[in-house]
Amino acid sequence: MNMTCYKRYLGLGLMLLCLGAPPGLAAEPVAPPDRVVWDRTPIRVVLPVGAERLVHFPSAAVRVGVPDHLPLRTLSVDGTVYWQAAAPFETTRVLVQSLDEDGGHFLLDLEAREAAPDVPLQIMRPAGRPVDPPATPAPAPHPMLDYVALTRFAAQQMYAPARLRPDETQLRRVPVSREAIPLLRGGAVAATPLIAWRHGGLYLTVVRLQNQADQARILDPRDLRGDWLAATFQHARLLPRGDEADTTAVYLISRRPLAETLGGLR
Repeated sequence: MNMTCYKRYLGLGLMLLCLGAPPGLAAEPVAPPDRVVWDRTPIRVVLPVGAERLVHFPSAAVRVGVPDHLPLRTLSVDGTVYWQAAAPFETTRVLVQSLDEDGGHFLLDLEAREAAPDVPLQIMRPAGRPVDPPATPAPAPHPMLDYVALTRFAAQQMYAPARLRPDETQLRRVPVSREAIPLLRGGAVAATPLIAWRHGGLYLTVVRLQNQADQARILDPRDLRGDWLAATFQHARLLPRGDEADTTAVYLISRRPLAETLGGLR
């Protein structure tokens, strides 16, 4: 991994939700998506337990702040958030920030139920007027880092020059095996753990991904094996094996160490 990648991606504010959209996926929903206009009133989103629900935002990329106590998997691809609840939970408010130039925000009231529909939800901006006032400076960081802050920390550790890397006082390094792991289905991408930290009850692991095929490959979060709270690819596309851009990293957040999260996968 080189500094060019850091300037190109981290300089644009790589966050938890910067996964690339895989082309050519079949359209899953059999019904048109529900649509709602964002008018600064919190939007109620009911998630089905055990099934994935897609929420489309009117932005090229978004940043999501999800409390780590929720039994919820969060993945994002180019402005679409993929949520899957592992158990029911009561209404919880989350903040979603647009990473477009307007820096707008959306408030969602998430709730998970056993029999909720999994029809995609499309959030739209009101026509002809801004949805948010100008962005204000971010508040001072909380002692407990959220998924976004943890992902940013890992990306800076991997790509930033030493003088710009954040200190590790809030995280504790934990050992991780450097042996290859079967992280992505299909076998076309080799995965090797590089470094891991622990923060409270969360584990943050950086895994190097390298294309083993002679064709370019789009990284799809649905191909990830294991039980992850959040996952972010540094780059969404790998060029063919042997190209200088055939390698990237994925930042994984889990409740257990890497080896336990993957279990007996071989």
